[in-house]
Amino acid sequence: MAKQFVLVRLTRMRGVDLDLFDFDYDLTWMGFFLHPDGIVYGRYGGRDAASADGRVSLAGLRYALEAALTRHRRREIPLPPPKSKTPRTVEQYSATRRLPERACIHCHQVYDLRRESMQAEGKWRLDELWVYPLPENIGLTLDIDRGDRVARVAADSPAARAGIQAGDRLLTIDNRAIASFADAQYALHRAPARGTITVAWRHEEQTRKADLTLAYGWRKTDLSWRWSLRGVDPRPWVHGDDLSANEKKALGLSAKRLAFRQGPFVTEPAQRAGIRQNDIILGVDNKMLDMTARQFGAYIRLNYRVGDRVTYNILRRGKRLDMTLRLTARP
Repeated sequence: MAKQFVLVRLTRMRGVDLDLFDFDYDLTWMGFFLHPDGIVYGRYGGRDAASADGRVSLAGLRYALEAALTRHRRREIPLPPPKSKTPRTVEQYSATRRLPERACIHCHQVYDLRRESMQAEGKWRLDELWVYPLPENIGLTLDIDRGDRVARVAADSPAARAGIQAGDRLLTIDNRAIASFADAQYALHRAPARGTITVAWRHEEQTRKADLTLAYGWRKTDLSWRWSLRGVDPRPWVHGDDLSANEKKALGLSAKRLAFRQGPFVTEPAQRAGIRQNDIILGVDNKMLDMTARQFGAYIRLNYRVGDRVTYNILRRGKRLDMTLRLTARP
């Protein structure tokens, strides 16, 4: 199947048209199926917080390739991506000027440079972080090997209320053809923060269509895996490995409760607060949180601001302690 395509690999983002190659830049890989004139027949790739490769398979890639080839042979013209008056490139972000002229710009840096540029202009908001929502955010779990097949529908979700059922085949989301998880994510990425989207699907021998209502906040999901989140302030200034389930049980904690051991490198702000290596972080401001250490880093960034004082709840040699730390930006 791959031999029916001309294979091209892009490894750097300098000069790349971001309107055409519009994808989740936190990913390590994304495939585009293109016409020479820049028509995007489809996409393949994507991930979630649980796994970097749990949403992709060779069978799924082949299925998406076949769908793209069929569209090409039928001369189907997909809905084009929004275009700027001039091609949008990473060099247009003002923050790019801080990099050496010949420095490589990798995919994951695009979000950082965009955010820094928007912050300098006073335009950046936390909502900018919620990109490429999962299909599960509207109630759909898609088959890994056949990306347009609905594997499950969450009860009382927008998809369920529209009448979509397990086994149905998605056709379009807001007129964007679906053949993969990546196609669905791109269509949802283009959807409004609040409002409606139109979904068409195949149920048995019938083609159906309905509007799905999206409430504000529908885009939100676990961002803790995202590389671009690391550049967002404030920093938590603590880090380490989660305790095992047995270690948590010995402390009387549930398996899902936050509990991680501060690693050997203790940051200066943490040192000033009195935090030491091997201290066990149990919570913040007496909030008992069900999350991992990685998710805790995201929690601090999303719920606190630079300058806030927080109290880390700590266990040291069996003794509960509270350490107050001022959250600061990176130097």
